[in-house]
Amino acid sequence: MLSSRHYFIAGTDTDVGKTLVACGLLKAAEAQGLRTLAIKPIAAGAERTADGLRNQDAVMLMAAMTEKLPYQQVNPVLLEPPIAPHIAAEQVGKRISAAQLAGLCRGAMMQPADFVLVEGAGGWRVPLNRQELLSALAIELQAPVILVVGMKLGCINHALLTAEAIRADGLRLAGWVANRIDPDMACFDENLSSLNAMLAAPCLGVVPYLPEHERSADTVGAKLNIAFL
Repeated sequence: MLSSRHYFIAGTDTDVGKTLVACGLLKAAEAQGLRTLAIKPIAAGAERTADGLRNQDAVMLMAAMTEKLPYQQVNPVLLEPPIAPHIAAEQVGKRISAAQLAGLCRGAMMQPADFVLVEGAGGWRVPLNRQELLSALAIELQAPVILVVGMKLGCINHALLTAEAIRADGLRLAGWVANRIDPDMACFDENLSSLNAMLAAPCLGVVPYLPEHERSADTVGAKLNIAFL
């Protein structure tokens, strides 16, 4: 069992801003004087760099956290194709299990830190292999979950179903973040109000739509409050 200062970052879907919000949470924790650490145990999608294959999400997490770990500990399983992890793993002949990923996470967590985030991939029910879902990793770690809600049409349904699945898996929804990914979303305030009323967890903050040149960990961190965790 992990301490209450370890959290699993989940999203209502892929491309809802999990990494950006995770980086903001790390900065919010750092502003309170906490030592921070983040892990992206499995990532699909990589670029070739002078240092080898790198996933941009993992690189962003490394830049936002206070403690230093080698890339291979932050992102121990890196799959080059930007597709569903279980398909990418099959294509390169890898067999990945939740227990294996949990062991890798625990190894990285031996580094002392006050606030630790483990970021998932895609949504809550993304397959890890033919038998397991990536949510099994959060169950293995028994980590409370922070849910990133991508604010767009349909977000209430996605958020409520994900919260229901998290609780059905025996985990606590520790909090959620509203991330506005659609600048033209109709009835934004009404949707936000509905989520506040229906998600039985504190809202840690609302991140407005940010043009790409304004998307930084510090900017997002200023919008978040981890005191509710």
